[in-house]
Amino acid sequence: MSIIARKSVEQTFSGRIKLRNNMGKKLYVGNLPFSVDDDKLKEVFSEFGEIEEANVIMDRQSGRSKGFGFVTFASDESADKALADMNDKEVEGRKIRVSEAKPMEERSDSDRPRRSFGDRGGGFGNRGGGSGGRSFGGGRSGGQRRF
Repeated sequence: MSIIARKSVEQTFSGRIKLRNNMGKKLYVGNLPFSVDDDKLKEVFSEFGEIEEANVIMDRQSGRSKGFGFVTFASDESADKALADMNDKEVEGRKIRVSEAKPMEERSDSDRPRRSFGDRGGGFGNRGGGSGGRSFGGGRSGGQRRF
């Protein structure tokens, strides 16, 4: 009888793909104070059991916390206890929100909204103006101007 390690593929917020052993339950932690980093998040939840991973999500441009993160516990029981005890608890003056993390949905380029600058030259949002399809005379043909 052999033991086969279960593995799963996970896509991170940055779009990287991770191959990892199936771990315990992953929790979403929202409304975090901006001063909380990975180490502090791990410290806050460590009383509930062994933590495999604790990540605060950071803004790429500013390097500042986005105010939420994820904690992965080694066991489902530890995660369930942390979920029950930590939801709506205050951490550094803010009530945090804790829930079970949902898998990140796959997005394709077609899911992103596209900006249109119009296909008629001039103006904004296909509303004419400028040189796009209409003359400045309000749509009348030349020679019929009113003053």
